[in-house]
Amino acid sequence: MKKILASLLLAAVAVLSFAQSNTADPNPAFKVFVDTRTEPIAPGPWAPTVESLSDWECPVWFRDLKFGIWAHWGPQCEPEDGDWYARNMYIEGSGQYQYNIDAKDHPSRFGFKDWIHEWKAENWDPEALVKLYADAGARYFFTLANHHDNFDLYDSKYQSWNSVALGPKRDIVGEWAAAARKYGLRLGVSVHAAHSWCWYETSRGADTKGPLAGVPYDGWLTKEDGTGTWWEGLDPQELYEQRHPLSPDNRNWDWQEGHVTPPDQAFCDKIYNRTVQLINDYDPDIVYFDDTYLPLWPVSDAGLKILAHGYNHSAAKNGGKTQIVFTGKVLTDWQKKTLLWDVERGAPDAIQELPWQTCTCIGSWHYDKHVYYRDQYKSAAAVVSMLVDVVSKNGNLLLSVPLRGDGTPDPTEIRIVKEIGQWMKINSESIYGTRPWVVYGEGPTAESANPVNAQGFNEGRLKYSAADIRFAKKGDKVLYVTLLGVPEADVLVKALGSKTAQNTRRIKSVSLLGSDEKVVWIQSKDHLLINKPTVVPSREAVVYKVVF
Repeated sequence: MKKILASLLLAAVAVLSFAQSNTADPNPAFKVFVDTRTEPIAPGPWAPTVESLSDWECPVWFRDLKFGIWAHWGPQCEPEDGDWYARNMYIEGSGQYQYNIDAKDHPSRFGFKDWIHEWKAENWDPEALVKLYADAGARYFFTLANHHDNFDLYDSKYQSWNSVALGPKRDIVGEWAAAARKYGLRLGVSVHAAHSWCWYETSRGADTKGPLAGVPYDGWLTKEDGTGTWWEGLDPQELYEQRHPLSPDNRNWDWQEGHVTPPDQAFCDKIYNRTVQLINDYDPDIVYFDDTYLPLWPVSDAGLKILAHGYNHSAAKNGGKTQIVFTGKVLTDWQKKTLLWDVERGAPDAIQELPWQTCTCIGSWHYDKHVYYRDQYKSAAAVVSMLVDVVSKNGNLLLSVPLRGDGTPDPTEIRIVKEIGQWMKINSESIYGTRPWVVYGEGPTAESANPVNAQGFNEGRLKYSAADIRFAKKGDKVLYVTLLGVPEADVLVKALGSKTAQNTRRIKSVSLLGSDEKVVWIQSKDHLLINKPTVVPSREAVVYKVVF
């Protein structure tokens, strides 16, 4: 219970501070201007200014694909004890602190650097996994490039703590990329490292009581302390980034003074260089920033320069038209014109004018064996309902399926992914290539307000049933009507009468995807009535295809 309460408190603080840091000023007074001489901004039409970047438009390919799967997997999955492990293991009294002591040792003697050393990914098979995701209907695949733990999962020129040099000693991003391209999936990479500056400040603590009270955790270690250890020659400070005064509030994500100690030139330059190298070497189709707007915004111009480089880099490869997608969180209206809005664990309660994406997870962001033992994963039905709802509002769904430390999903995750795939095989035409209709849906959840909070965090508040209907169109003549459950009675669709506020067209035909059964229906001026089907092809959600 204490672990759950601590996690909820941290999430609440993060939500509040994310909202506070989202400056409305498109031209803030940057304190750090990154040096681009080592990794120059690619030449092209895009400049690192909000005014220039506001001309970006989401490419059609992204809007059409709709569904991606994310392996939110890195060294924090080695303990298999949930998200933010590398931070929380240094918080005295937290569940992950106690787990670290029970499983390994006190954080003064066994820190996160040591979990990295133990992470071997010995059973990881990227080709088999990407094939599983492709068979489930995913059209794009995401890998972590780094998390707040500051460990690069690629052959990084700028971060010695990386997966090629340490741990698995494999190019995680590179192998995922090759597998994704083999199976025809677009490649996404997620970048989270900018907040390691304050996120790791817990590693500079010490117990306040007990036999090791006052003994510093390993966040104080330096390169000179490594003689005779497995990490000899490495500098823990390059991982933990603690060569600065502690922040007034290291739980806060606000880069403004008074909350977090401002990042220095070296840190900002390094975040920029690492990310530009990632784009140049792996050529991702999508880059996800786990930041309010952009990395280091508004204290540094690093994010604007990364964005300009990425758009120019892509344009050079695509006949002058950029095809890359960047995503950011908690965006203002003007920020949504420069990159794609990502909503974490939730969705807006209205159709969005611009395309957007929600990211969520079937369990904990990093693998948590307790979620598996307690059977607490999202069901396939819950994921399908979320996908259909998001698509009806002009969005895409990115679903994380975290892997165990050894690189494998557990049996329950495999089952859920396959069940999603079974639904997609029957109903994917109602997802891919569709666009919102005049309204996104009707029924109890469509009539209930459910606004997002900061990053999102409004999923699960509303419970879907067959009374909830969602719409998506393909062209002018086809409309998909999806019931988020199995109907127990005839289906009444109020919006599809011949003389309603939403529709004035006569219906030509109604069919049930995945079924040869003749659908009996009647369109009146007030509604469309569909007789209850004898057999439903999918129990997660039922899709009717309406042709005008």
